[in-house]
Amino acid sequence: MTAAQELRAAAAERILIKDGAYGTLIQAEKLADYGGDLGLEKDQRGNNDLLNITRPDIIAGIARRFVDAGADILATNSFNANAISQADYGAEHLVRDINVNAARIIREVIDEATVIDGRKRWVAGAMGPTNKTLSLSPDVNDPGFREVDFDEVKAVYREQVDALVEGGADFILIETVFDTLNAKAAAMAVLEAEAALGRELPVMISMTLTDLSGRNLSGHTVEAFWASVRHAQPLTIGLNCSFGAAQLRPHLSALSRMADTLIMAYPNAGLPNELGEYDEAAEETARQVGEWVKDGLINIVGGCCGTTPAHIAAIAGATRTSPPRIVPAAPTNTLLAGLEPMVIAA
Repeated sequence: MTAAQELRAAAAERILIKDGAYGTLIQAEKLADYGGDLGLEKDQRGNNDLLNITRPDIIAGIARRFVDAGADILATNSFNANAISQADYGAEHLVRDINVNAARIIREVIDEATVIDGRKRWVAGAMGPTNKTLSLSPDVNDPGFREVDFDEVKAVYREQVDALVEGGADFILIETVFDTLNAKAAAMAVLEAEAALGRELPVMISMTLTDLSGRNLSGHTVEAFWASVRHAQPLTIGLNCSFGAAQLRPHLSALSRMADTLIMAYPNAGLPNELGEYDEAAEETARQVGEWVKDGLINIVGGCCGTTPAHIAAIAGATRTSPPRIVPAAPTNTLLAGLEPMVIAA
């Protein structure tokens, strides 16, 4: 079976567990040096992705902690490992090496774990939204201005996709989508990479909400977002970051009713405090995720900002005996979208 077939088969039997936040655990290391001996001119503090090259031991250690917590799907530490984001650090020439190493580290960790316990796990090559937007102008005085164009963003993502696949990623995870057009560029990069590979390259897509109305920054509701990316036939669709599990619940419910594919959601550990830190205890996060499970909303669940191996272990415990969401049949109506979905009845 292909990786996608294996994942679907496992998800039909139980709720699968995704890992938590690498950034949270990297910050806990209180590192003084991120750049190692690479000789980069700019200050690299906060460049978590670069640690795949300079401190692979730290990234591997974090991954092992998530494996021990019960994670089935481990994302790579590559959220900002694209040429646009790495340009801020003067490290854009290292994008390929960062991504290859990111995937290779996780692949080695899960393969080692499988040798020990025989349990199947998967590597999701994570791609963040970049720090540019295709849908909106950064200049309020010039609404038509864009810092980047679609082809440029697609090429940036293609570089990342190819490197993640080279390192051993099973899937490509387009996550924390605040701009739907950025996500469409990323999805096209995956589809083009798939054609070049001559084999299936499954994509996972995860939207982030910018306010409690349930829209992303480009203005799409979750239903409209699904209509906008469904053509890419994602293996999973879902929500991440944004808020805690309680605040995501109504929007996750709307997406779960509509999407004819697996739902993967990974909330923050509640809302941040005045210092930007996350105080929600693992047990509370797991309790709120349990409400998702009771309503049959999810197939895969994990954690985003502020979530630790303790949160993932608690979530795994809370979902262990619960049935997964039943994926609905594909709709027969035509589904289109602007900022809102439009359904044309057959």
